[in-house]
Amino acid sequence: MKNYDNNLDDIYALVAILPERLSFPIHTIGNFDELVEIVLDVGRPPTARYVKEEIQLSEQEVLAEEIEYIVKNVGDFDLDNRAGMERTLHRISAIRNRKGKIIGLTCRVGRAIFGTLEIIQDFVESGRSILILGKPGIGKTTMLREAARVLAENHRVVIVDTSNEIGGDGDVPHPAVGKARRMQVAKPALQHEVMIEAIENHNPEVIVIDEIGRELEATAARTIAERGVQLIGTAHGRTLNNLLMNPTLSDLIGGIESVTLSDEEAKRRGTQKTVLERRSPPTFDVLVEIKERNCIIVYPDVAAAVDALVRGIELNPELRRKTDKGDIVREKAPAPVLEGNGNGFSVNDTTEKSRQKYNIIQISGKSRKQLDSFKTNPENLTRTNSKKTDSNISMDGFLDYKPGGMVSEPVKIFPHGVARNRLMEAAERIQVPIRIVNSIEEADIFMTLKPYYRDRQQVILDAEARNIPIYVLRSNTINQMEYSLANVFDVKVNIQATDWNTVEKETLSAIQKVLSGQASWIDLSPADHSIRHMQHEMVQQAGLISQSYGKEPMRRIRIYQNPE
Repeated sequence: MKNYDNNLDDIYALVAILPERLSFPIHTIGNFDELVEIVLDVGRPPTARYVKEEIQLSEQEVLAEEIEYIVKNVGDFDLDNRAGMERTLHRISAIRNRKGKIIGLTCRVGRAIFGTLEIIQDFVESGRSILILGKPGIGKTTMLREAARVLAENHRVVIVDTSNEIGGDGDVPHPAVGKARRMQVAKPALQHEVMIEAIENHNPEVIVIDEIGRELEATAARTIAERGVQLIGTAHGRTLNNLLMNPTLSDLIGGIESVTLSDEEAKRRGTQKTVLERRSPPTFDVLVEIKERNCIIVYPDVAAAVDALVRGIELNPELRRKTDKGDIVREKAPAPVLEGNGNGFSVNDTTEKSRQKYNIIQISGKSRKQLDSFKTNPENLTRTNSKKTDSNISMDGFLDYKPGGMVSEPVKIFPHGVARNRLMEAAERIQVPIRIVNSIEEADIFMTLKPYYRDRQQVILDAEARNIPIYVLRSNTINQMEYSLANVFDVKVNIQATDWNTVEKETLSAIQKVLSGQASWIDLSPADHSIRHMQHEMVQQAGLISQSYGKEPMRRIRIYQNPE
């Protein structure tokens, strides 16, 4: 990363607008490369904020006359109480009293820094629309400015510069934006109109927008994206999670809405009937969260990320770091969890189990390894050559079949609030030996639902007192029970369609529903790679669009209507 050659001269120009008693200590301190902003409030000592510290410039309080002196040396303040200095990137923001008089200033240092784009340059040059999030002062606008400069070498780039932070103050844009053209916005509330004006009047291939913060601007961004123009912008938000929960801006990434599934679809998915779904295609294809300078989290497919988040499916965004040597290091980032989505735990729950796709946690009691004797102790196992039959399931809730023809002493489960017939069916489907008991004294495992566990009923307290492992399910579905049992027995759940006749029938039915307009898209059952390949071919022959979602072994395809 390198600085623009005239950055130091620009900072000197900013310090020069200050009264001498304020500029002198700043020159004395030096360290201009670390200077972030100068804060001046009437009746308080002046301070200079650096990257790692804040220094008081004088014991004497700031006078109203000194504020007036500075205001005369800068440009006019806009309706958003921001002003600038021509051909620099500095921003001077005002605080006014009730009568409109300026009583405070924040003089923010603006720098042109090259090299910040390298960490996402592959996405920028791909032609895909990119949304950048991050806390104030983390470098969003700096990255945006360099994106405009790099793309302007080979594309028609127009910057919609609402507060003149990208291109600087004055009629002539700062050299840091390169060949990009800049459109200024007279009033912040009119930003959406200038966005549409840019696309209608100036034939851009790329539009760069800073600070999308209003619903009208989000709507204008969608209009631009639908016309095939690459969008690169920033928005008010720090993460995909809180942007999705922002009703004003969630449309930028597709938005979410509550939908009611049919009984058949809810059963197939293994979820409740009322679930969250993505409302529409996202405006931006890629989302970048700036965590620190030179450290970002990237979601390469926003649509897939939102779908996974609202369904509680494990999501693995990419973490990128730029080392001091300039190398880009890529690794898997922690998976986000959508708070209150009905499918996952709260974002405040940071245990590894809570971030799993299956949302099953063991609250207390013996570890799973202590139950391994139920599965691996040779004394408890006998061989049988017979295939699984209905005789393996007795009337008292006893299932003693084990994969590979192994029969063992079953794990005794006391279900509290968990449907016993579903639990037996789940055990049968993944072929693990369990026995449902009617008292805690007999139980090896206590299984319940999260609402019951929260109520702290006496039966749960008794289980904890006996140090019985307590497994808490998010919902009373077979899918949840399967993964809970898979946790207990340390087996892999593999629910996939293998009968081609069944698969073909389901695929043809889904294709017909989408073609007839009964549904805009339909998810098929999970299937392995070879079957998904044949499903994709069937969808393509029908003139529709399909895409694979999820991770093995639950990866499936989704069939869409063809917009053409």
